[in-house]
Amino acid sequence: MKPGHGEILLAEGDVEVAADEQMLLDEFRRQLDEGMWAAVPITAETGRREARMVKSFEDVPRDADRVIFFPRAAGGS
Repeated sequence: MKPGHGEILLAEGDVEVAADEQMLLDEFRRQLDEGMWAAVPITAETGRREARMVKSFEDVPRDADRVIFFPRAAGGS
């Protein structure tokens, strides 16, 4: 996604500030409870941009700029 083309800011804060961290954790949980998946953008050693799936707030690197939430694919059995 390109900024301004479909992205929605759900929450923003500083994980070093207790109140902000709790607010970010609550929003993370809310998104997962609504059935969303979460990923953290990373740059691989080759310079290629990738995303690493995360399943809990503790898996998000403290220095991450963002967490991307997206719906699970429909279908399947």
